[in-house]
Amino acid sequence: MEDRQHDLERGLEQAREAARELARCDDKTIRAVLNALADRALDACEDILHANRSDLSRMPQRDPKYDRLLLNPERLKSICDDLRFVAGLPSPVGEVLEQRDLDSGLELSKIRVPMGVIAVIFESRPNVTFDVFALCLKTQNACVLKGSSDAHDTNQVIVRLMHEVLTENGLTPATVFLAPPEREWLPHILQATGYIDLAIPRGSKGLIDFVRDNSRIPVIETGAGIVHTFVDASADLDKAKAIITNAKTRRVSVCNALDTLVLHRDLLQHLPDLMQAMGDEHGVEVFADDAAFAALEGRYTGMLNHAAKEHFGQEFLSLRLSIKTVANLDEALDHIHRFSSKHSEAIVAEDPAVIEKFLNDVDAAAVYANASTAFTDGGQFGMGAEIGISTQKLHARGPMALPELTSYKWVVRGSGQIRAAS
Repeated sequence: MEDRQHDLERGLEQAREAARELARCDDKTIRAVLNALADRALDACEDILHANRSDLSRMPQRDPKYDRLLLNPERLKSICDDLRFVAGLPSPVGEVLEQRDLDSGLELSKIRVPMGVIAVIFESRPNVTFDVFALCLKTQNACVLKGSSDAHDTNQVIVRLMHEVLTENGLTPATVFLAPPEREWLPHILQATGYIDLAIPRGSKGLIDFVRDNSRIPVIETGAGIVHTFVDASADLDKAKAIITNAKTRRVSVCNALDTLVLHRDLLQHLPDLMQAMGDEHGVEVFADDAAFAALEGRYTGMLNHAAKEHFGQEFLSLRLSIKTVANLDEALDHIHRFSSKHSEAIVAEDPAVIEKFLNDVDAAAVYANASTAFTDGGQFGMGAEIGISTQKLHARGPMALPELTSYKWVVRGSGQIRAAS
């Protein structure tokens, strides 16, 4: 126990020193490291997948986290493509945000700088290991990775590859530190003031709440995704069917997946057709309010249940969906306001006034008109990758990438000015 405590403290100390080194690093070197990591990861594909299979063997396939944990050659290739994309992005570090001359003759500039050391606490998502490293390195931040035991075998192999390419390119491997996976070590990380500048939790509501409630370090929350799509009476039904099916079934274990379909009551007669693919092709289990249940009974091929209170405001992370029927847009807005986690919300409509009212009134990090919420993703937003999707409002909101991992400092240039006594 004492040895592991010492290793943790040493890792945090070295990460702090690595952050100083990175602040002097040039972007050419950073690009070289990220491209080399993409090459190395593809070359080591079987090693990574072997470790991933070891992790998967300890998790039941029915667990919603299983799909998040799973790596395969296609997913690994996509991860490496993202590494190369991030490598080619312009770095925000050094960007001049504001510049002006003061009456005193001082020249004032506001300039983007790295945060320093960023700790990311996450569960069962080995792709996060790559994303965090890439985005932190590109913004010249050192990173502390606190993954879960679920993915520890995979994370160990990935971080070993990172250490190799860092060393080969003249950077310290302490740039990325993999903390012990056991939950008991998390409080030590969250109390590490003076070593860590920012903590970002990614995972279950329980994990996020624990980090927020127990951290002495500033926290950016990446909250649960309780996602709604409202299908208005003016909706194009072909669009609506495609959008809600994609949002629910494309990948059920992610935070941007649809949880509740909010349906205008004038469309109840069309509900069986809207839900056809969900039942026939995907076997989505439905929890419907009384009106939606009556419309679907005997006409929906999947499992159909009466909705209870707990089926609204729930992030399912599985092939389950609740349906709420409303009389108008205002009722839809009220329902979403009550149950939203402020992640992603969508409307399907053709009436411009209805669309604009929805987009203006809904309080969420991402709001959509006539598109699937599956697009709430840093890669899809052109960021290459994301460090998380913030559902809070201070500093960062929505998918967080390079600019959100920077702070700023004021640079003041003078020519001997002194301030007069007051």
